[in-house]
Amino acid sequence: MIDDRHGSDDDRMSGDSRTAWHVPEEDIRAYVRGELAAPRLWSADTHLTTCARCRRTLAEVSDPVALDAGWERLDAELDAPRPGPVEWLLVRLGVADHTARLLTASPALRRSWLGAIAALLIMTVVAADVLRAGNTPVLFLALAPLLPLAGVAVSYGPGIDPTYEMAVVSPMHGFRLLMIRTVAVLTVCLGFSGLATLALPSYGLHALAWLLPALALTATGLALTSRLGPVLAPSLVGGGWVALLLAARATTEPGTTLAPFTAAGQGVSGAVAVLAAALLYLARDRFDASHLPFTDFTDRNAA
Repeated sequence: MIDDRHGSDDDRMSGDSRTAWHVPEEDIRAYVRGELAAPRLWSADTHLTTCARCRRTLAEVSDPVALDAGWERLDAELDAPRPGPVEWLLVRLGVADHTARLLTASPALRRSWLGAIAALLIMTVVAADVLRAGNTPVLFLALAPLLPLAGVAVSYGPGIDPTYEMAVVSPMHGFRLLMIRTVAVLTVCLGFSGLATLALPSYGLHALAWLLPALALTATGLALTSRLGPVLAPSLVGGGWVALLLAARATTEPGTTLAPFTAAGQGVSGAVAVLAAALLYLARDRFDASHLPFTDFTDRNAA
């Protein structure tokens, strides 16, 4: 198709080419310039993979500078990370590339974590329907506020965040990165919990009593993170929530609503959430890597 002239006997005997014809030099020059049209282009591509002689001709007529630049572009393309489905979706929704990459790198937004949350909520919903203890799904209301707290806890900090070292040297403020991931984690966790709430229609508005405690626990954990670190702070907050529920259970008559889920308890949760958010904003500069405290549970060498 390209050139039906036979090569010399020397070419065939030397093994320099596996074919009896070669791509004409003018076609090779057009190939280099990107001007060779199909079907000659297809024949040239196929022939060059097996013919050393034509590859030498190709090297002789090629611009070495352009060739090096092409190899550099190819290397960069091959080394570039491939976006996952979540990152691709975020970019399609208008989220900046670097922000989408920082979001999807968080362990709290991976399929394993999301699957665990979904499974946990399903089990608590089933347990709430089976136990039917009182007029509130106590187990569900106790667990749901802890999920966003735990999600935020594994989204930021040395030894936890797989991109922490990159975040340290990036020009992005640590507080902004924390808020980006917090909003993402809250959106996912609250969305899952909201769907689980729909599966408890018999409890009415009582099934929504987890929302304000969830915001209060998350905001308090974040506010304490600037001083206690990204592991110790949420651990203490989560432990305090469990202790509060146990104390409320011990002082509440069976069949009645626990104090944190009453109207007064919801008001306290809302006030704590607002106060913790204000303290978090005041401590925003402490989320730079140089000010973030380390605990025994974190990697002191990560930064």
